[in-house]
Amino acid sequence: MAQFGRPSTDTTREAWTDQAAGTTNIFQSIDEVVADDADYIQSALAPTTDAYVTKLTSVEDPQVSTGHIVRYRYQKDAAGGAQIDLVVQLRQDYVSEVAQGTLIASATHTNIPTGWTAGTFTLSGAEADAITNYANLFVRMTANQV
Repeated sequence: MAQFGRPSTDTTREAWTDQAAGTTNIFQSIDEVVADDADYIQSALAPTTDAYVTKLTSVEDPQVSTGHIVRYRYQKDAAGGAQIDLVVQLRQDYVSEVAQGTLIASATHTNIPTGWTAGTFTLSGAEADAITNYANLFVRMTANQV
């Protein structure tokens, strides 16, 4: 049976806001069951490795090493025009930027486009097996202007 860990709280927010420039509970803009591009989170216009981290809702250990997929959507502001690179990570036991826990898997997107783009990465069997606590998973994103 498919399970979905969804954003459940803002854990770290370095200059990230929601689409209305709000700074409180911005995870609510990205916790949809179905993608909704009308609400989103955004880095500063000229980010310098600004981090955003959200804790995911708990899921049960599926007892298999396949089918672990991280899905998200991303784009940059066309008005800015600068090259923005985005790194998306799945981490376990994250506490803060000083104590980031265990990196499970990640994806790097260089010079992200101005239109909405679906991003995904599938964990290898070894990466999936590295998860020991499905109740303490986080997605960490960093944006950087090059």
